Amino acid sequence: MSTQRENYNTIFVGKKPVMDYVIACLTLFQNGTGDITIKARGRAISKAVDAAQMITKRFVPGATVRSVELATERVKNLESGATSEVSSMEIRLSSSAIA
Repeated sequence: MSTQRENYNTIFVGKKPVMDYVIACLTLFQNGTGDITIKARGRAISKAVDAAQMITKRFVPGATVRSVELATERVKNLESGATSEVSSMEIRLSSSAIA
């Protein structure tokens, strides 16, 4: 059950513009979510960092970075069947500033 709840508070960063992820985080904060997680892999890691910085520095001054976790994930290519290792990052943000 906690996994389901955790997924509602998680933003997965991919190929969209950074502001899309910032808006998603702001929406969660405005809906009363106190803690959110921004997850990214590979080239999207820089977008996740940019989004977290924009939230904490510009849009939600009361938001703080609770933790940052770095990892390496094994990803299987569906076409070739080969596996490769991809860097991943989770940024946990906390805020009580927006209600």
